[in-house]
Amino acid sequence: MSDTLPKVPDTASAPPSAGDGPARPSPLARALAHPLLWPVLALVVLLAVNVAAQPGFLEVRLQDGHLFGSVIDILRNSAPIMLVATGMTLVIATRGIDLSVGAIAAIAGAIACTQIVGAADQGAASVAIIASTTAVAACVLLGLWNGFLVAVLGIQPIIATLVLMVAGRGLAMLVTDGQITTVNNDTFSDLASGFVLTLPIALIIALVVFGLTAVLTRRTALGMLIEAVGINPEASRLAGVRSRTIIWTVYVFAGFCAGVAGLIIAANTSSVNANSLGLWIELDAILAVVIGGTSLAGGRFSLAGTLVGAVFIATLARTIPTIGIPSEANYLFKAVVVVLVCLLQSPKARAAIGSLLTARHSKGATS
Repeated sequence: MSDTLPKVPDTASAPPSAGDGPARPSPLARALAHPLLWPVLALVVLLAVNVAAQPGFLEVRLQDGHLFGSVIDILRNSAPIMLVATGMTLVIATRGIDLSVGAIAAIAGAIACTQIVGAADQGAASVAIIASTTAVAACVLLGLWNGFLVAVLGIQPIIATLVLMVAGRGLAMLVTDGQITTVNNDTFSDLASGFVLTLPIALIIALVVFGLTAVLTRRTALGMLIEAVGINPEASRLAGVRSRTIIWTVYVFAGFCAGVAGLIIAANTSSVNANSLGLWIELDAILAVVIGGTSLAGGRFSLAGTLVGAVFIATLARTIPTIGIPSEANYLFKAVVVVLVCLLQSPKARAAIGSLLTARHSKGATS
């Protein structure tokens, strides 16, 4: 009877057919799906526009032991945005937002400049170090306050940080008595205009903070915990993750980054105006984070994308006057460019572009 049964083909030893399994995406589709593609391309386009308007734009020269050039200026000017955006990336990854970083930066500049002016020896290096340390410590306390409102009291992040965004400017005005405070301290000024190993000190500070953040979030479990809290806070809590501590930590770190950025901005002019220092830097930081591919819904984040986004924002600010855009229209032009870059990052837009390019490639191959 067994001889009459039909034989079952031996599929275990048979080689898989070409149609088995999901089709692998083409190299072009994988390239288009990479989150850093469009930010990098947008940055390259901006650089090309600047080169067309100013042929010597990419020239970098060594003078008096320091590197000079338009590119170096852009990198130096991107340092405050880079710092604030680094802290903002981790906050957004936890499904939060920090609108107070601009006010915190103003408070840092106000405290540092006021202490330097009130010192017996205004030009001493120790005075600048103590004043800067005090300012950053105060900003860490402000970040602690934001974290307390969000993590402990459960206030919505946009409301909790909006409180300090409004009140922080008032605090900075109280510290400076509503006056523009000017300092004369070379050590403090070097934060923005000094050089070490031919590179701007401001850029080195920003890259050191960025590098340490990348190591801590990608070489330890901290990054995974932050993403877990952002994806599902309740599930991460049930899994044993102390989401309250994680949220508190990222807001403290954002306050620290904003404080250091405020010191660099104040050192750039050796003065502080509480009304304008760090104004709208929170929006530039959020744009840099979004351009870099981090979702405002929380979860996975990209520090490399944030770095590209910060340089893109600084390059765009330099491009606007270079190509002759009137100052009255610079914010509109900036908004249009940012919206275009964000649209190109949309999954639907990327899928549509990928389908179009694939169709053209297939049509060209068949013809």
